[in-house]
Amino acid sequence: MTDRQAVPLRKPVPRAQKLRLTAALRSHPGMVRSHNEDSIAASVEEGLFVLADGMGGYNAGEVASGMATTLLRSELERDLRKWRTELQRDGVARVQALLTTRVAQANQAIYHAAHHQPQYEGMGTTLVVAVFSGHTLSVAHLGDSRCYRWRDGKLEQITRDHSLLQEQMDAGLITPEMAAMSRNKSLVTRALGVDPEADLEINNHEVRAGDVYLMCSDGLSDMVEDHDIAGVFQALSQNLDASADALVQMANEAGGRDNISAILVRAEPVEAPDGIVSRFFQWLK
Repeated sequence: MTDRQAVPLRKPVPRAQKLRLTAALRSHPGMVRSHNEDSIAASVEEGLFVLADGMGGYNAGEVASGMATTLLRSELERDLRKWRTELQRDGVARVQALLTTRVAQANQAIYHAAHHQPQYEGMGTTLVVAVFSGHTLSVAHLGDSRCYRWRDGKLEQITRDHSLLQEQMDAGLITPEMAAMSRNKSLVTRALGVDPEADLEINNHEVRAGDVYLMCSDGLSDMVEDHDIAGVFQALSQNLDASADALVQMANEAGGRDNISAILVRAEPVEAPDGIVSRFFQWLK
């Protein structure tokens, strides 16, 4: 008789917890300007969020930002739906390629309009685009529209402004305190539609359950200090609508000198059903 040995059962390797997204979007003209040159768009189902802050002559900025959000939402939403299966396998590389291609196309459309229609001469727009794919967030941006992350009681800006002030701070010429008082806040060094090619920056970030992300135009970030934004999340992060309303109200109460736009996105865990398989794995533990 041969000796037989019991083979110990291996505990199952835990899978990454699935996440679902909830969002709140707000855009307000502010207290000074008569029209809104910001534009926002989203497809929560595809994990896509777009914010643009237009610039140019009267109404031209509104046209540029509207073109950017409309084109990017329609094209990227279709892309993400088409490549949904592939994104589960090579999501980061695929999303970066899609962002690069579609932003380049939007840049060409705005650039062409600005150079062929006199009323749109000089128009352009800042841009921040967020694509959530599983546990990865890809953020593409141009200009000084920002993306923040609220995690474990801490607010962090995860985009770096493409602006003259940021370059001066990086070079040690001015301090953040001096930058806050500067009159050159609106001078951006990159924008969509002002050059034949878009100098797009894309970065990827790990997404965790409980994270809250804020995309905003400078009408919010210039009016509300980071510690005050953090205070809103500390008090209201479980209620995105209340958080968004509070941020817009604070920007307006501080003067509302520019258009104010905010997109808030929270990553929430998807609870697995307590079926027979999950009870079996619990018994193995």
